[in-house]
Amino acid sequence: MKLIKIIALIVGSLFFQGCLSKQQHNTETLNAREIWTKEHAKSWYNKQGWLVGANFIPSTAVNQLEMWQSDTFDSLTIDKESGFAESLGMNTSRVFLHDLLFEEDSLGFYKKIDTFLKISEKHHIKPLFVLFDSCWDPFPKTGKQRAPKPFVHNSGWVQSPGYYALKDSAQYPRLEKYVKGILARFANDNRILGWDLWNEPDNPTGPSYEKVDLPDKVSYVLPLLKKTFQWARSVNPSQPLTSGVWVGDWSVHEKMKPIEKLQLEESDIISFHNYDSPEEFEKESNCCKDMIARLSVPSTWQDQTEVLFRGIYRSQKNITSACLTGDLSAEKARLFIPGIAGQKPILLNRNYGFMIFSDRMARLILKKKQKFSEN
Repeated sequence: MKLIKIIALIVGSLFFQGCLSKQQHNTETLNAREIWTKEHAKSWYNKQGWLVGANFIPSTAVNQLEMWQSDTFDSLTIDKESGFAESLGMNTSRVFLHDLLFEEDSLGFYKKIDTFLKISEKHHIKPLFVLFDSCWDPFPKTGKQRAPKPFVHNSGWVQSPGYYALKDSAQYPRLEKYVKGILARFANDNRILGWDLWNEPDNPTGPSYEKVDLPDKVSYVLPLLKKTFQWARSVNPSQPLTSGVWVGDWSVHEKMKPIEKLQLEESDIISFHNYDSPEEFEKESNCCKDMIARLSVPSTWQDQTEVLFRGIYRSQKNITSACLTGDLSAEKARLFIPGIAGQKPILLNRNYGFMIFSDRMARLILKKKQKFSEN
């Protein structure tokens, strides 16, 4: 009899917990805000003014883990280089977070984000935070990060979530806690421009890591990205959500891949990454603008300097969109070296749109340019 009562109590407890979980899910669904209308997005944008900025990582960090970890968080360099950005007239930045940082020390992570926001506010810069990223090394680890490879683009950058977390749905609750925790903590913080939930989610990493990356990665990313939008929206952030498309034909809905449709349909503001000429940029911009009239446009690091400042920036201002270029003072991350992560640099007869605030590094690049050309 006692055994039967114990079993009944266990079953009853499990049933009760299941009901609570279901009730909590239903409550979150009811409280989750809707995707912004184009009128809401336009109203939000009109309050921002023309947004101009860059991807930001301090010159002392090789990747997003080293930027934020307690023993390498370099507020002095962040302050100095944010000042450089302000001096150029920049008023926004795009900054990468990482799920492992939250797992290891969520309270410490909150504090460092707040410190970063105080510095950014001091320099009149509102960051766009990136939560997940499909680019480059699929095996992130906290702790001491490897040294950058000389003259190799982005040799230390890591994905978030990594290979093992992405393929294991049992880790979804941990990732959900990360997304909800970060956005809930800063949901009404007017120092933040917005949330870029996943950087280039279908990026296959190319020859750098494709042999070791998760096969058919997009099939894992797609359902998780959908959940990420749901998790983010459930905490009702005041800032817009987005995930930028970066390759493909977005001119008609039928030509888009499922993940592109998801990105564009779930975003409060549309964002895309452009690696091409001003002409191609305007085509892509018009595609997005015709498709849905809520537009924010981060451009990327691989635009020519002349194209960037005389072409794309000008055309972006003309179409009333934001512009973020590649990377500000990213000396250790080697983001200023054109090419594919982990691969030999691609040198063409043109100047790339990077910004380095290090005389030593600038001289070094000029010195080695001839050597790269000869090879």
